[in-house]
Amino acid sequence: MTDLTRTMAESEPAPSLLPDTNARQRLRKRRARKDTLSRWGISAAGFGVVFALAMIFVYLFYEVAPIFRGATVTPMVTLELPVTESETQALLIERYEELGFQYTDDGHATFFQLDDGSVRAELDMGLPEDASVTSFASGNPSSNIVVQGLSNGQVLVVEHDYDLTFPDGVRHIAPMFKYPLGNQPIELDEQGAALRHVAIERRTRGREATLIAGYTEDQRLVLANITTRSNLMTGETSAQVERFTLPAVPGEPMKMLLDQQLRNLFVVDTTGQIHYYDVSEPAKARLVQSVDAGNGSPITAIELLNGTVSLIVGTERGELSQWFLVRDENNNYDLEHVRDFRSHSAAITSLAPEYNRKGFVAGDAEGHIGIHYGTSARTLYLQQYVDQPITRVTISPLNGMLLAKTPDGNIHVAEVWNEHPQLSLNALWNRVWYEGRSDPEFIWQSSSGSDEFESKFSLTPLTIGTLKAAFYAMLFAMPLAIAGAIYTAYFMTPKLRGFVKPSIEIMEALPTVILGFLAGLWLAPFAEDHLPAIFSILLLLPPIMLLFAWFWSTVVPRSIRQSIPDGWEAALLVPIILAFGWLAVTMSPLIEVWFFGGSMRQWFTDVGITYDQRNALIVGIAMGFAVIPTIFSIAEDAVFTVPRHLTQGSLALGATSWQTVVGVVLPTASPGIFSAVMMGFGRAVGETMIVLMATGNSPVVNFNIFEGMRTLSANIAVELPETAVGSSHFRVLFLAALVLLAMTFVVNTAAEIIRQRLRTRYSSL
Repeated sequence: MTDLTRTMAESEPAPSLLPDTNARQRLRKRRARKDTLSRWGISAAGFGVVFALAMIFVYLFYEVAPIFRGATVTPMVTLELPVTESETQALLIERYEELGFQYTDDGHATFFQLDDGSVRAELDMGLPEDASVTSFASGNPSSNIVVQGLSNGQVLVVEHDYDLTFPDGVRHIAPMFKYPLGNQPIELDEQGAALRHVAIERRTRGREATLIAGYTEDQRLVLANITTRSNLMTGETSAQVERFTLPAVPGEPMKMLLDQQLRNLFVVDTTGQIHYYDVSEPAKARLVQSVDAGNGSPITAIELLNGTVSLIVGTERGELSQWFLVRDENNNYDLEHVRDFRSHSAAITSLAPEYNRKGFVAGDAEGHIGIHYGTSARTLYLQQYVDQPITRVTISPLNGMLLAKTPDGNIHVAEVWNEHPQLSLNALWNRVWYEGRSDPEFIWQSSSGSDEFESKFSLTPLTIGTLKAAFYAMLFAMPLAIAGAIYTAYFMTPKLRGFVKPSIEIMEALPTVILGFLAGLWLAPFAEDHLPAIFSILLLLPPIMLLFAWFWSTVVPRSIRQSIPDGWEAALLVPIILAFGWLAVTMSPLIEVWFFGGSMRQWFTDVGITYDQRNALIVGIAMGFAVIPTIFSIAEDAVFTVPRHLTQGSLALGATSWQTVVGVVLPTASPGIFSAVMMGFGRAVGETMIVLMATGNSPVVNFNIFEGMRTLSANIAVELPETAVGSSHFRVLFLAALVLLAMTFVVNTAAEIIRQRLRTRYSSL
């Protein structure tokens, strides 16, 4: 029985280790669910990355879009002039945009509320009883100073101001007059002739002084230089006047303007000529130049922009142009035509410069309002505002409200939105002719110490600086990284490769701020003091290495060469490199004495090459060290993963190792090597700390290796923490970030397309 049982047990089949049919179905269903979940998860993650990138672009566009928005003018209310029986000489708005005021030729100023036209106050300028007002002028808008020329050759100068109080917590503005030159009229013309035209300007920086020019009834051009003294006990102001007679005006004047530096007088005649007088030394004042600014058309309006450097000229044909003085190579100034603006359809009747920017408002004879900006040459708004001629227009100190006067005696009040007029594609990317410059230039200069300064926001120097830094970094890093990757992956022994590859890759963990610190504080001074050594190492070290390779392969006996295992030859170069570096540094002072007169930097200066201590050479070396690990690691992996059968087949057919590298390895690994280069380029373009600390941050436009630069990323890092949120500067920095992101996006997209084509081309190998 026992034997039978044993026989039956041995004849039974062994249990199967494979799952049964039901288990296999459950397994397939579970696998299908996992595949579906993975597919949806990966797809969602991919779309999430695309969505996140798109949101970055959307946010940047959101911050940048207001830059290119034009101005808007929204009508608010129409008021009747407070005084209609006298001629209006000026309409102005106080800085809180609550009150307007009207100067009239009866020697009064009437202040009225802009919401309902009710009169707040009426002030008397102190007009003498035996004289009448024959002319009127105001200084630059921020000075609040005005002058009335009288029929007896005198002038009356006042400054409007406000007393601000808060009774019951409500702001109350009380207008008042100040008399900066004393409360008595000043005699401008000793002969007592009526003043048909006057001009005034006051200098408050440095030695305070006031200059008043007048054109008399008998066609004489007179000038008064006025200084004041205040009595410490009584506070009374007394004026000391020096009077001068200037050369006669060639034409019949219609307006005169003085600049804020009290150096230049511009007299405009009825034929469209501007006569430029140099009055920096009033006793030696002279007529320097006469130009046809109207281009054959009479000038109907002319004003100085903020800073009193630029003239805005409006003609009978509705043309608008900007002029300012330009210094030539002989240090002489000439009045030059700088730019034109969009023309109006009718004669320009009034111009109102902005108080704190280089913009202005123009009104014409058909009721159009135009808002223009000088530097950007933008016309931000040009539409018909009323159906009557505009006889006078003014803008508030905050640029948020304007007044337009019409012949029917009404004042039209409007709200203005015009936040970023100085920015345009032309001003951001093309050469711009700025005030005080002899030619159009690319300039980035976002801040200054003067109120009249106009920000210069050219992105061209920053973009070129970014490309310049990346170019020299790649010029240094690409040969070393790619050649090192090929040698490490293909020729180097595995043991040595296991030491070299991690050592280079760990360089990527080195903080770039440390590299920038070392480059700026150690490498830059060292390179300046040892320029021959730097150039010797960069230019002569590769030939020295090749010479050593030739010596090793042809001169050194075979027995010695065979004693060194294959793949360890690179270790022999280490002492050669160190010895040559030491020799170059040691010989550097002697080379400077022998060939460069003791200083290679001075020699560069003598031959016309600018040398800055922190320059593109330093950035190229320092950033190159930061980029090398990225390029090396990806390129080395690409070379190392070339299928062995390809290289072995090439060697079996009789090709040498280098022929195999050139003919087989490089084409096969080219997509990976190209990806490595593009990754390195993107790393160099976006680098911040190294370029911030080692470039000097000079926004210049050149590719001189011995000059510095300023990059987009460094500029954002430096200036964004200091700028006001929502300001033009703030939005331009966001535009710089958008340009940087778009630049890397385009480069990476193009690189991916090229990489895919390379992969397709060499996939048959």
